[in-house]
Parts: sequence; structure tokens; C-alpha cells
Amino acid sequence: MLLPTTGALWRHSGFMRLWAAQTVSSFGARIAREGFGIAAILTIDAQPAQLGILAALTLAPGVVVGLFAGGFVDRTSRRRIMVGSDLFRAVTLATIPLAAWMHWLEIEQLYVCAFLVGCANILFNIADHAFLPSLVARGDLVEGNTKLGITESIAEIGGPALAGLMFQFFTAPFAMLGTALTYVLSAGFLFCIGAKERDGAEAAHKENWLSDIGAGFGAVLGQPLIRPIFFVAVLSPLFGSFFAALYSIYCLKILGFTPAVLGLTIAMGGLGSLFGAALSSRLCRIFGVGRAIVLCLAVSALLALLIPLAGGPFWLRVAMMMTTQFGGDAFAVAMMIPMTSLRQSLFPARLLGRTAAAFTVSAGAVAVIGALVGGVLGDRIGVRPTLYIAAALYFATPFIVAFSPLRELRQVPFEKDAADVEPIDFH
Repeated sequence: MLLPTTGALWRHSGFMRLWAAQTVSSFGARIAREGFGIAAILTIDAQPAQLGILAALTLAPGVVVGLFAGGFVDRTSRRRIMVGSDLFRAVTLATIPLAAWMHWLEIEQLYVCAFLVGCANILFNIADHAFLPSLVARGDLVEGNTKLGITESIAEIGGPALAGLMFQFFTAPFAMLGTALTYVLSAGFLFCIGAKERDGAEAAHKENWLSDIGAGFGAVLGQPLIRPIFFVAVLSPLFGSFFAALYSIYCLKILGFTPAVLGLTIAMGGLGSLFGAALSSRLCRIFGVGRAIVLCLAVSALLALLIPLAGGPFWLRVAMMMTTQFGGDAFAVAMMIPMTSLRQSLFPARLLGRTAAAFTVSAGAVAVIGALVGGVLGDRIGVRPTLYIAAALYFATPFIVAFSPLRELRQVPFEKDAADVEPIDFH
């Protein structure tokens, strides 16, 4: 067993530059994530169905790009893909404040920008998932994912709070300019990583995209410890996209939050994420990796019910939403660190792009359906009843892991070939 070398990555210059890039781009991503919905609500007075379309267009690239990206990432420099994605996102987002300044901003432009930024996000995320194992030793993956998880947590604290203030004082379209600048800075940090990617791209002959996606799905479904993670990753976006489509309008129109209060509420999720990053290794030591994942899913499901239950005086509504943000994000991050490390550890580097694409395509397809259905239900039966449905669906996820071989896994295996992956042959 190759054990992780705690603290080794502080001296790894390539990882530290990657970490810096992730830090600034994570802040930008939080501003953009809130910005599309808030710009649509406050600038264009968008309705629930339009917000459902906007959320679906943000999620649809998971299917469109994911079908083609896996093999491309496995055969190309992941760092160059990430730099290009950053610069593309910066240019696309810069068109929003320009259109607002010219009084041309319409919902159609937000649709197009959301889709294009979503495409770049997916390409970046698939390349990023494959890049870390090619940059650091596999025994350092948990440490690396924990550090990156902490960064995400800090961004979740500061990003939405900063976004709320920016949207309130500068309006949402102009706040998006700050996001564009963070992507430029991220690209600069990534460009300066000089380390050669180890075990990286396949220089061999190109397969077609069907072979690539088949190889990814085959590896994922052929690995018994990854299969339940995959099913959770497919089911979760179904209800998660209900929240993605309706969360902003629920808080602003039904609960009566201002943009600043909404930003501070979401920032509590960042505090929870920071707590979850520290909690993850402790839960895995006490319960084992598999049972820790079951516990995190169960607690997250219970906390999700607080969202549609929020009511009463203003302070109580805020307290309930902040509680679910803090607790939900804490247990989500505590769960995602071992799940991500497992995926990176159990598959060879040459398959990481394609296996990540399999997750992305499946989750993206379900998320698009969920966002559209959530938007329509929000119009037909109301926003709050739709969120009750979303929260109820969450309770299926703990059982997926509880009745699988993953439940008995005590720790993440770190050997390069820790498990025999016998892919299902789709050909």
C-alpha cells in the first residue's frame, strides 16, 4: 500500500500553481453561477420557465461536450485545454456587461452565454480531473483533492457574498466582468506550470468518439466500487437541477431575500464546505470510506428538506436556509473528496478523461431534463411544491451505496493498479 505523504504538496511548485489557478477561477465561477440567474431575474424579469431553460442550457454542455471530450482530453495536453477554456470563458462573459452598457441585453444572450460558458466549464473540469493524477504521485491524491476542496470551500464562502454585494451595487451584468478577469488570472497561473504531465496523453491513433465514450462507460460500469458512485452521480442532478433552476427565484421572490442576503446565505455553504473538507478524513477513519459516504448522503437528504420548509419570520427563513447551506455543503464535500480520489486512483491515467466524460454525459443529460421539468413544475404547481419533490428524491441516494460493495470499503487504495478494471465491452 502506497500511503499518502501528508504535506508533501506544499513543496510541489506545479501543484501550488494549479492550486492558485483553482482558487481565483473558483471565485469567478461562483460569481458567474449566481450571475446568470440574478441577471435574468432582476434585469430581464425572467419567469420560472425561463430560468428552467437557462439552467438547462448551463447543464446541457455536460452531454454535448462530454460525448466528445473524453478521448480528446486523454490524447491532448490537459494543461493547454484548461488554459484555453479559461480564456474562452473570459471572452464570453465579457460580452454580457458590454451588451448591458449598450442596452442590448436580452434573455437570448444569457441563454447563449450560459451554454458556451457551460461547454468550457465541462471541458475544463474533465481536463482538470485527469490533470491532477498526471501532476502528482497517486499517494498524494487525497491530500491534493483535500487542498482543492478547501479552495472550493473558501470560494463558496467569499464568492457568493462578494457576488451578492456586486450585484446589489453594480448590477449583475457588470459584476460578470469580475468573473472574466478571474479566468484570465487562472489561465496565467496554469500557463506557468512547467512540470511535464506524467502518464498523460495517448499519442496513439485516434479512436472515434463512440469508441471513446464506450471505453469510458465500460470502465465505469465494470468497476464494482465505482458503479454505485456513478449511479449516485446520475440520480443527484435530477433533483439538484430542480434547485438550480428555482433556488434564486425562491429566495428573492418567495422568501423575500435581497441579493446581498442571498449571497451571504449561499456563502454559509462555503463555511460548511470548509468544515466538510476537514471532516472528510475523520469520517473515513471512523466509519470507513463506504459507510462515510452513506452517512453523508443520508444527512444531506435530511437537510435538503429544510429548503421547502423555510418559513416564518424573516430571521427564521434566513436561519433555515443558512443551516441547509452549511450542513448540506459540509457533508457533500466530505463525501466528494473520497469519491473523487477513488475515481482517480482506480483507473489508469490513460482512461481518466474518458471515465470523467462518462460521468459528465450521464449527469448532464439527467440534469437538463431535471432543470426543464423543474421550471415547468415551478410554473404549474408552484416553486415550493416543486422543491418538496426535489428534496424527496434525494432520499434514494444513500440506499444506492448502502446496498453495494462500496459500503465495506475501509480506505482509498493508492496502488497504481489497485483494482482490476474489467470494462464492459460495448462493441
